[in-house]
Parts: sequence; C-alpha cells; structure tokens
Amino acid sequence: MRKKLTRTGNSLALVLDRELLEVTGIDASTPLEVSTDGEVIVISPIRAARRTERLRKVMERAHGLYAGTFKRLAE
Repeated sequence: MRKKLTRTGNSLALVLDRELLEVTGIDASTPLEVSTDGEVIVISPIRAARRTERLRKVMERAHGLYAGTFKRLAE
C-alpha cells in the first residue's frame, strides 16, 4: 500500500485506511508507539502490560519444554 503524507498545520499526517485499522485493532483511542532505525518508521499499538506479561510467561514455558528442539532447529 502506498500513501502520501497530508499537510496538517505545520506538520505532516499519515492517513490510514479503515480496513488497515480494523485488521490491526487500532482505533482513535489506541495508544501508539512510533520508532525508527533511521530509515524505516514503525508504528505499533501499545498493548496492555498484562498481555505482554502473559506472552513472556508462555515464551518462557515453551523454551523450558522445547529448548533442545529450538536449538536443533537453529542449527
């Protein structure tokens, strides 16, 4: 998808299509994190800390159960 920036006062804005917002679960009240590596701009929703903690626990459990398999797959 190609987009152009839109002038808004002294700033530029990126208008996102409704379909893209629906797929990502973003709406007007979703806090967003914007980061860059100097070339690419990444915009991502900030997820609840509880959700992030649950994901961390699931990953730790999977690593504990399947560490040998993960290691063999990486080789």
